[in-house]
Amino acid sequence: MIEYIIANQLNIMLMLCGCCGIIAFLLRVTRFIPASKKRALQLMEYLAFFLLWFDRLAYIYDGMEGSYANTMVKLSNFMVFFLTASILLGFNIYLKDLLANECKLKTLPRRIQAVQYMAYIAIFMTVVSHFTGLYYYIDEKNVYHRGDLFLLAYVFPLFGSIIQYTIIRQYKNYFSKIIYYSLALYIFVPVLGGVQQFIFYGISVLNIEMAVVSILLYVFTYLDVNNKVANSHEREIQNMQVEKEKIQKLFAQTAMAFVSAVEKKDDFIKGNAARVAKYAKRIAELSGKTPYECEEAYFAALLHDVGIIGIPDEIVKNEADLGEEEYAVIKNKPLIGSEILSNITEYPYLETGAHYSHERYNGTGYPEGLKGEDIPEIARIIAVADAYVAMTSKNRYREAKPSFVVREAFIKGSGEQFDPKFADIMVKIIDEEAGEKSVREVEKPETELLCGEYRQQTSYGIPVEDSPTVVSFDFKPTLHDEDREFSMPSVILFDSYDNRVHDNEKAIAAYRYTEYGEFWFDEHSISTNARKIEEKCVKRKNKGGKKAGYKYEITMSRYEDHLRLKMVSPSYEKDTIVALPSGSKSAILALTGEHCVLRNISVKKSDKKVKPDDIPRIANEIKYTDRMEADVKNIQINRKRSASTVGVELKDRLRITFHSMSLPGADLVWHCPYLVLFYSDDGTVKGKNYREYALIKLYGENEGTMEYADNSIKVKKTEGFPGWDAWKGRNKKGVEYQVSLKRNDNRIITMASNLGIELENKTTIKEAPTKVFAALTGDQVAITDIRVI
Repeated sequence: MIEYIIANQLNIMLMLCGCCGIIAFLLRVTRFIPASKKRALQLMEYLAFFLLWFDRLAYIYDGMEGSYANTMVKLSNFMVFFLTASILLGFNIYLKDLLANECKLKTLPRRIQAVQYMAYIAIFMTVVSHFTGLYYYIDEKNVYHRGDLFLLAYVFPLFGSIIQYTIIRQYKNYFSKIIYYSLALYIFVPVLGGVQQFIFYGISVLNIEMAVVSILLYVFTYLDVNNKVANSHEREIQNMQVEKEKIQKLFAQTAMAFVSAVEKKDDFIKGNAARVAKYAKRIAELSGKTPYECEEAYFAALLHDVGIIGIPDEIVKNEADLGEEEYAVIKNKPLIGSEILSNITEYPYLETGAHYSHERYNGTGYPEGLKGEDIPEIARIIAVADAYVAMTSKNRYREAKPSFVVREAFIKGSGEQFDPKFADIMVKIIDEEAGEKSVREVEKPETELLCGEYRQQTSYGIPVEDSPTVVSFDFKPTLHDEDREFSMPSVILFDSYDNRVHDNEKAIAAYRYTEYGEFWFDEHSISTNARKIEEKCVKRKNKGGKKAGYKYEITMSRYEDHLRLKMVSPSYEKDTIVALPSGSKSAILALTGEHCVLRNISVKKSDKKVKPDDIPRIANEIKYTDRMEADVKNIQINRKRSASTVGVELKDRLRITFHSMSLPGADLVWHCPYLVLFYSDDGTVKGKNYREYALIKLYGENEGTMEYADNSIKVKKTEGFPGWDAWKGRNKKGVEYQVSLKRNDNRIITMASNLGIELENKTTIKEAPTKVFAALTGDQVAITDIRVI
């Protein structure tokens, strides 16, 4: 390394001079460094520049003959010693600026002034040395030699630097790390260079290192400025973000206040706007929109219905069905809303959402009758969210619709009323929320029920399932004996989408309410829609009568289309067998009574499964499989996937044709056949080591991505598609289905067609299965005449 410096030190000096000169120029034009600091840095760069420049000249003219060379040698060596002492002064000026401006010191340490005096002394001694030869002398051959007191030239700079470092160390915490490191380097590298200079005579190690640390001082200062600018920018962005959030919050609060004022026109729409906004944002998120676009969807949906403020109260609050003239007035709502929101010019999407959210995908909407993607996307999102909230909310005309009725509405309305993409997302949201509800604790009946007139109060329904369930409670009459009025608990057996007893015509229609019968804790019962009821009632010795604290108990269980109720009271033991209209219908029990209080109501479900012999059959099983059997045994599926055919191995290609008939109680589009692709050791659904790859509902839906495979489905409706209501009707009469499967290693393509619906499902299995089986199942459907080719 030393040899390289000796051989190239003049070139190194020239290069470093150029760097110092360039930096001095850059400091002159830079704007981000304070003026005083910039001047100090420029001074240090100029000092380093001239130090190396004269040192280089000293080497060039050393030993050269002639008066000019002699003058240059003397001048150059003088300037080298002079500038070396001056650098101590220059760095002191820079340090004073840092302490005053960055450390904000009002009074500078006395040591800094002491270093300044030491620098003046060092400069004075350099002048003295020039005339006395204390530090160096030039011989007659014009050659430079060290003087007897050569080391004295470095005493003041050395001690001055040490004092400067004590100051830097004292105020270390005031400097950024990068500035502290640059100052430390500026102190200790020249000290190390001075030692090297003493050892290696004839090499200007010290001066070269002085130039290097001067350059580094600028570089580190520039990096520090960059960090400060970056931090300042980041703080500015954070402040802007905080301000933006405040503005956003203010806008949200203002919008909510406006919406609340609008919703005061009609109690039935209170809270609907917030729900529409919530679902619009969720749809936007699931469709891959940016956070900003999702916020746009939220606020546009929140305010999309503000036009109702311009609709007369007598129309808004009309409890009868709207006439043509009233409906025409209602159709002005989006125009009024867009006119109001057009004044918010900063957010034009608000006007767009209000104006077009009542358009329909097939062009039958209003106000402009736009079709398909001509409707702004944000309005298509709002239309889906608004329809969901409208259907799941109670209004003057009807009860809220159950979630699966709403689900079917989106399936049927996909491509007609709604954008297929966003309708499909809404179906997934409904399924997701239904799944969350299913894993939460099921709603239990009240622990206490106060009954006045008969059926005035009924408990939340308790499902009658294929595991015995015991319901018990304490009974207490609310009438005195002298009142001589009837007082007794009873139960209602029914089916309803919401597990509630209903007597309102609109609610009965909305929730598909069916009542099977009413049963008291004595010989009395009423059969309504049950096929048959048989009871055995035994009077027992009264063990407490109607005294409070006596437990009434019901043990209920079900097998297929029959259920059993064992009811025990102080006076009777009653065993009731009920034949339901079909095995596909649910059965739910609710507690009620008259003039009594039911306390400490509890429900305990057994893990034991009901066997066929546990419930005597009192009516023939209703079967819809009495048709020709072909390659696979006919099956009847009363509830979702309650039965499946045996699996047929799919090796290369497979074709399955069959006859399907939806059961009489079926009323949803997915009450139809399904195809399941799977593996199990014995080739049966849910068999040992079962892995399910696809569940394809043959009306055009799959269960999405599964644990063991990914699925994608495409559905096309041809001209032969009769419409969903007609499609469901024809399925109840019976339809021929055809399914074709093709396997290529772990990829399976399934194609199916029926009544103008053509679907193609691609299944990609994540593993490398040795065998794949296909089986038929479904929901509320009979599958017969199954042929495998």
